[in-house]
Amino acid sequence: MTTSVSIAGASGYVGGELLRLLLAHPDVTVAQATSERLAGQPLSRIHPHLRHERRVRFCRLEELEDCDVLFTALPHGRMSALVDALAGRAGRIIDCSADFRLRDPDAYRRWYGEDHPAPEWLEQFVYGLPEHDRESLRGARYISGVGCNATSVNLALLPLARAGLLGEGTTVFAEVKAGSSEGGATAGAGSHHPVRSSVVRSFAPVGHRHTAEVEQAYPGLQLHLSITSIDLVRGALATCHVMPEAVLDEQTLLRAWRHAVRDEPFLDCVHERGGTYRHPEPKLLWGTNRADLGFAHDADRGRVVALCALDNLGKGAAGTAVQCMNLSLGLDETAGLGAFGLHPV
Repeated sequence: MTTSVSIAGASGYVGGELLRLLLAHPDVTVAQATSERLAGQPLSRIHPHLRHERRVRFCRLEELEDCDVLFTALPHGRMSALVDALAGRAGRIIDCSADFRLRDPDAYRRWYGEDHPAPEWLEQFVYGLPEHDRESLRGARYISGVGCNATSVNLALLPLARAGLLGEGTTVFAEVKAGSSEGGATAGAGSHHPVRSSVVRSFAPVGHRHTAEVEQAYPGLQLHLSITSIDLVRGALATCHVMPEAVLDEQTLLRAWRHAVRDEPFLDCVHERGGTYRHPEPKLLWGTNRADLGFAHDADRGRVVALCALDNLGKGAAGTAVQCMNLSLGLDETAGLGAFGLHPV
């Protein structure tokens, strides 16, 4: 007997990626997918790559039936207003919005400029980054999604943290170059193609909300995060400049990176001496739940540059959400997520 899953808010890019992964998942059946404006229409109306799927059509949220797992990919603020009602519809909820990522209501107020609508729910949601919270995710009923930029920084810093080289108070300057799909499926003044094409635009030099997720994962870290929009649809590349207290050499760093990815099914260490792809490259990870981690070492100045490349819709959103579902249900953690990247594209 397979697990029944539904997706609330399935017409956006994250919803479409969830559908693509879950429709091919060996252990689940997609029961429903909601969209208020597309109710009654086939998935291919907005997700043309799913044209072969004719069984499932969009329905309204009010038509949502009970299911085993409910993924929610609703606009920010919508899930927190509906959580009480939707909690009765599913045995497990995995929310891909930002509504339940932060455990501290004061931190939410600081970064989102308002009180959380349902603060009593914050502690009930487990932050959904398996590489950081794997044991808490096993059997969890309520799981928050992750911010794609936060995930790229969290994973970039993971080898240093696991090796005990990211001490409390360490200063990190992180720059994330982000593709346009981060902006969602609804076009805006900044995403109109003639305006968006060929840009390298400082989107959020300071004050990006994903800062809070990294600080939550690594308490005491002094993080300075900047986001730059680039001419790419999918992908995020985090470049994190760190000045560890200890004097490190290349071999110590390489051991730390290889140890960090050794038992992680979706992480790889990319650190080559030469070649075009000697550092992590987001383009090679399109459509996957994988992340490539790497580093560069400025021995003269003691600087470590930690790198992470991922697909913001995959490992940065829907892929990680499906990985969390697998852990929650006790399934093979890699089920439905075995795709390799494409080359060339």
